[in-house]
Amino acid sequence: MTDVLDELVGMSRELGSPQHDYAMLGEGNTSSRVDAESFWVKASGTQLAQADRASFVRVQTRPILEALERDTLDDAAIKDLLKTSTIEGGRAPSIETFLHALCLQIEGVNFVGHTHPTAAVGLLCSNNGRDLFAGSLFPDQIVVLGPAYAFVPYSDPGLALSMAVKHALDHFLKLHQREPKVLLMENHGIIALGHTAQEVLNITAMLVKTCRIITGTLAAGGPRFLSQAQVDRIDKRPDELARRKGFK
Repeated sequence: MTDVLDELVGMSRELGSPQHDYAMLGEGNTSSRVDAESFWVKASGTQLAQADRASFVRVQTRPILEALERDTLDDAAIKDLLKTSTIEGGRAPSIETFLHALCLQIEGVNFVGHTHPTAAVGLLCSNNGRDLFAGSLFPDQIVVLGPAYAFVPYSDPGLALSMAVKHALDHFLKLHQREPKVLLMENHGIIALGHTAQEVLNITAMLVKTCRIITGTLAAGGPRFLSQAQVDRIDKRPDELARRKGFK
């Protein structure tokens, strides 16, 4: 049986493949849950496209989550914390380790993929970025990505961004009574939350397709979102629920 690190390596290499244009050079980071106490996360300075087992470090979950309760650590303290929290692997964990620890606490989430797809970042860097993702455009978008996204205002990468992610997750849960599949990060990128590595790949691919469709609509008068009733129907149809399970 393939272990979780091998699955993470395969997922990371696929996300980093140049043909997809999801990330280049050292952009993006990924993680996978090991158990309640630890997780694998991409090491700082490594590249998704060239990922291997040595590209990841195993980190303790508790001290990383505890840092999110303080949110006052300076750069030196963050560097020390990441170092002392590492339990396997000879590299420094990604500065985004905090947001990965947070996302992996969501029930059912075992893999996280954070990428910077050109198609998505182009929209998220626009003046109307948030509004362009305010609704759903086509059925499979809803099936794979869910009926709505969590939106994260631009924040300094690292602890500050992780705090913004926490706020976005809390707000989304309160508003929708469910967890998101996607987080949209203003002027930055996207985060895909999956039960499996394949689900992260599916979510990322469908989100990028959605971004291309949104861009296409801008040349023809702008997006025409489905009504809330239409979205709810697709989201809850028995056949679509069965399809959704098959995509995990």
